[in-house]
Amino acid sequence: MRNLICIICPIGCSLDIEEDKASADNFSVNGNKCQKGAVYALEEIRSPKRTVTATVSVQADAISSVRRVPVKTASPCPREKIPALLDEIYKVKVTLPVKAGDIVIAGCDGCGIDVIATRSVS
Repeated sequence: MRNLICIICPIGCSLDIEEDKASADNFSVNGNKCQKGAVYALEEIRSPKRTVTATVSVQADAISSVRRVPVKTASPCPREKIPALLDEIYKVKVTLPVKAGDIVIAGCDGCGIDVIATRSVS
């Protein structure tokens, strides 16, 4: 049995996930007050994903005093691909200006997810 706290809504249900002994891919979820909790628990067990936040460097020739720009993945990334994604993010250098929502990396090699700026910098 595995225990999780649901992070989908503010209730924060305590979820108990039990694997069916007959089939390795069947799970039962208890403790959820809505269907979203069950969906969250099953996805977290089968294929956990996270939204990744980081910063990228600004080109050295930029006149601004800002040296890094905050970024995040446009959608959650599979957890096992996060180290490769971060390696790619930390190699990038952006030129200013950058607007919040601009795509900094289109479809990262490791996971195919866009990385976007989260702050406008001039």
